[in-house]
Amino acid sequence: MAQALRSNTAGSLFATDNKPHPLQHALLAVTLVLGVTAFVSAMFHSLHLLSSWAGLVGIITGAYGQFVSETTRERFGLVLGLGASAVGFFLGMAHGGLFGGVIG
Repeated sequence: MAQALRSNTAGSLFATDNKPHPLQHALLAVTLVLGVTAFVSAMFHSLHLLSSWAGLVGIITGAYGQFVSETTRERFGLVLGLGASAVGFFLGMAHGGLFGGVIG
């Protein structure tokens, strides 16, 4: 009968401890947006500056977000954003890098 006393934690999308986490949610949103931007722009060879910089910043914000995250749901979204940022970053580096054609 212990199951009958268990609280419903599936009601919230992000916080499973019923506490607000504004910093963590902001980092999650920024990481996801940068990850999608880096991933999509990495598919175009001429957008290597956008994909590499968005990927690099997405990796940094995602790593800090992982460091300060408090719930599993936050970490799950951050891992998705980190993965997309990393793929975009590496493809952007392969297509020309952070400064390819601008400096040197």
